[in-house]
Amino acid sequence: MQKRASMLLCLLLAACGQQSASPPPRIVEERPFAGTAPRGEPRLKRNMLTMHNATRAEVRQPVLTWSDALATDALAYARELARTGRFEHAPQPRGNPNQGENLWMGTRGAYRYHEMAGHWIDEKRVFVNRPMPNASTTGDYRDVGHYTQIIWSGTREVGCAMASNRRDDFLVCRYLPTGNVVGQRALP
Repeated sequence: MQKRASMLLCLLLAACGQQSASPPPRIVEERPFAGTAPRGEPRLKRNMLTMHNATRAEVRQPVLTWSDALATDALAYARELARTGRFEHAPQPRGNPNQGENLWMGTRGAYRYHEMAGHWIDEKRVFVNRPMPNASTTGDYRDVGHYTQIIWSGTREVGCAMASNRRDDFLVCRYLPTGNVVGQRALP
């Protein structure tokens, strides 16, 4: 009995030692390119308008126009996110009239602009055109909220900006009129 208890204790100690000696592996998303993603305000504007309007065209919605005023508001908030390291929507209301907002955060320099917008657009796979907040096949409107803001039928303008801290990039897009209105559908 004592021999069995000693073996069990040795096994437990060995198992505990193994767990503390090797932390779980870090999972890093594969990158389709080497180096730092290209940056710049003209490139950001071009990519965001292209991605937003191509997505809207797929559901027969009119193109969005770029708003420098919305981009200025987006930049102020992106800088605040980068400074604080927080990742949360700006308090409501945002501007007058109220602005819609999409946020994205990722490792600094690791994502190109079209990849950032692509994360929002990928939400279309669980989108159903029902009144908000019931627009997702998952039952959680947050699973489609970026996508629905992009395709929202009443939205006409967009402005985006990005700021970075030492570790992360923060992309903010602002929209007028706002989308994701409770009780309304994204598409007519």
